[in-house]
Amino acid sequence: MSATVLATGNLSIGYAPRRGPRRVIAADLNLALHAGEVVCLLGPNGVGKSTLLRTLVGMQPPLAGRVFLDGVDLATLSAREVARRLSVVLTERIEVGQLTAYALVALGRHPHTDWTGRLTPRDEEVVRWALEAVDAVNLASRPVHELSDGERQRVMVARALAQEPLVMILDEPTAFLDLPRRVEMMRLLRRLARETNRALLLSTHDLDLALRSADAIWLMAPGGVMHTGAPEDLVLGGAFETAFAGEGITFDRHQGQFHIHPPARHRVALVGDGLVGAWTSRALERAGCLVVSSDEPASLRVVVDGDTRHPCWEVHIDGATPQRVGSLREVAMLVQQSQVHR
Repeated sequence: MSATVLATGNLSIGYAPRRGPRRVIAADLNLALHAGEVVCLLGPNGVGKSTLLRTLVGMQPPLAGRVFLDGVDLATLSAREVARRLSVVLTERIEVGQLTAYALVALGRHPHTDWTGRLTPRDEEVVRWALEAVDAVNLASRPVHELSDGERQRVMVARALAQEPLVMILDEPTAFLDLPRRVEMMRLLRRLARETNRALLLSTHDLDLALRSADAIWLMAPGGVMHTGAPEDLVLGGAFETAFAGEGITFDRHQGQFHIHPPARHRVALVGDGLVGAWTSRALERAGCLVVSSDEPASLRVVVDGDTRHPCWEVHIDGATPQRVGSLREVAMLVQQSQVHR
């Protein structure tokens, strides 16, 4: 196994106000992050993910236990020593004035420069390498405030990379990106971990990308419970159902995604299978239907007809003349209207 670059020993996280009792969010955490791997931190809102990240980077003291960075107790390291080993990319959009992308990435060399802050040829080389690593060389001369969200995020990753850390911690790195840019960012982070042998820990709400991209997942559940392991292990072990348990929401282990189930107001027998049948069932469930098989009794019946390229549907309501429609939106509207007029 690769070297452990970040670890916790019986770590307890939370808050210790000057007045009043301590609030322990999670206790006895023994976590390990290894060189060259991508770990995603997941969990419902409010379980303590941000508190854990702040504790791991030294922005918040632990209530008990220790954090080890490259085998050294984090509490014994100076801020400069921490910055040489660990870099952070936060969700908040920082204001950088008229700085160019190159100048912003160059700030990542601060832990390595002398008191003048002057960049050496070696520092300049690292800045150029960081921009190349994230495919942002063409952005170097552009003001950061003119960049798109995706371009800006790549530059922020380059700045963190320019620190030459052992560990990169990213808080919601895909938060402001559309789907193609989110996929692109996750691919980039995974490539950087492999090519530079750095450990990446990122907090995210993007479950699908985490399951597809992470080497390991740290899943925080309510009550301070932490599940760790490969994505597939946590799926098979039922950890996601436990962590995200909620009324009307279920986790599909076969598809690796959550399904929302609104209260069923209609019982509908579905006749049809294949791709069109699957999406018909999904549309009916979203419309508040309990979908049953074709041989079960139901006052409403939807029959899939046509083919995959040109599907159509017959909607049978209480034995009345079937209504033939050409879209699932029309199917859902007919089913909902049938209940209104009863």
